Amino acid sequence: MMCSLSNEVPDDPVVSKKSGLLFSRRLVEQHIKEYGKCPITKEELTLDDLMPVKTNKVAKPRPLQAASIPGLLGMFQNEWDALMLSNFALEQQLHTARQELSHALYQHDAACRVIARLKKERDEARMLLSQAERQIPLSTASAADNVVSNGKRAVEDGELGPDGKRIRPGINPVMIDELTECNSLLSTQRKRRQIPPTLAPVDALESYTQVSSHPLHKTNKPGILSVDIHPTKDVIATGGVDTNAVLFDRSTGQILCTLSGHSKKVNSVKFVPRDELFVTGSADKTVRVWQGVEDGNYDCRHVLKDHTAEVQSVTIHATNNYFVTASMDNTWCFYDLASGSCLTQVGEASGDEGYTSSAFHPDGLILGTGTSEAQVRIWDVKTQSNVAKFDGHVGAITSLSFSENGYFLATAALDGVKLWDLRKLRNFRSFSPYDSNTPTNAVEFDFSGSYLAIAGADVRVYQVANVKQEWNLIKTFPDLSGTGKVTSVKFGGDAKYLAVGSMDRNLRIFGLPGDESGDTKS
Repeated sequence: MMCSLSNEVPDDPVVSKKSGLLFSRRLVEQHIKEYGKCPITKEELTLDDLMPVKTNKVAKPRPLQAASIPGLLGMFQNEWDALMLSNFALEQQLHTARQELSHALYQHDAACRVIARLKKERDEARMLLSQAERQIPLSTASAADNVVSNGKRAVEDGELGPDGKRIRPGINPVMIDELTECNSLLSTQRKRRQIPPTLAPVDALESYTQVSSHPLHKTNKPGILSVDIHPTKDVIATGGVDTNAVLFDRSTGQILCTLSGHSKKVNSVKFVPRDELFVTGSADKTVRVWQGVEDGNYDCRHVLKDHTAEVQSVTIHATNNYFVTASMDNTWCFYDLASGSCLTQVGEASGDEGYTSSAFHPDGLILGTGTSEAQVRIWDVKTQSNVAKFDGHVGAITSLSFSENGYFLATAALDGVKLWDLRKLRNFRSFSPYDSNTPTNAVEFDFSGSYLAIAGADVRVYQVANVKQEWNLIKTFPDLSGTGKVTSVKFGGDAKYLAVGSMDRNLRIFGLPGDESGDTKS
């Protein structure tokens, strides 16, 4: 009995009650579900019209090719040939896929090179544009418009010359004389300097513990990125991820004011004692100069927009008349505090690195900068020339600090802290307090140059010695409330306390137990 559809012996035969035709159940049921008709007569047909047929199990006849050994060999040969053809086709597909992948990777690499070149050209164009705004002559029409609208004011303010050209002040000889005189005075004083009797002794620092904690910044964007202490007042400033700078009175435990104006995180804050000035640098590419007014508040006096990338660091010159900003646009700017004008902008248009930190030497004629490419550069402020480079760190330079004796420079990066002898321009000691995945975020000498603080996963204080002597570890303050990241540390006057900022938005004060004011007895 053969199936009317397949012409083969069915495994499960059924017969149609209407036509008497024999079908394989699997085939005919599928056809009825799709069409509802008999596949042969085209008459209406349902599953109920099928009747199973009981038959003995029929052994299917062996194919003709399998009836003899030559036939079996031929079947095997055909299957082998088909297998080889299939394998060849797969190898061709694999080769084609490899070629397509190689071409795609080449295109991706070429696209990355084009993007890098375009970014480099964009950064160069931005820097040239920034320089051109202060250097190149204005067009005749633009100069005429400015002269007509601003008149004598533009000439008197030094914005435009009589010929309509924009004037770039530069560091003139009078300023250089001022810087040199300040250097001579401070250098002479440093040679006569003695350790003040009011300085906190080593045994006092060994007893320091956390005496207070103050949540100064917003909870939705926690994190203190920078800390500074007023040199003559008991006021601490913090810069936060929440775009604000906060001024905190340590003696009363109260916030004096919150300075808002930046649109992104505040990376650096610095007090200037003269005229109650305060400077902030932000990731929004701007620098703001604030001036103190009544009731401890500050008003924004200048908004400086000379940088084209994130401003990472601000450092104040010893004269309190000038300051320097370091930016990720691979430039640093030298500013006049009174006018807020950029006297000079120093940097290289080429290269992808940026400046991540900066600090003035105590005498004021040397500037130290750290880069994102693990290099420390020393600059002559008078000529703006790079006079020395220190290599050896791993990762971006996160912090710089000059010792008050003028001989040592401490630098921090991913691999820890290195101490440099400025007289011989060499690294004479290194500290690696944390593992390879934990950077050192801050390093700070106290004002007397007697102690060095290192901050990262914890805070460690060392006693400063000379090049050949050992720098003893005085105190380790453990991980602060599980934050795992201390971002900034600053010594108070006479090292009577430490102000510490971390990524949990808390300003912590460390001093003698039970002494909220941080005063110690010698």
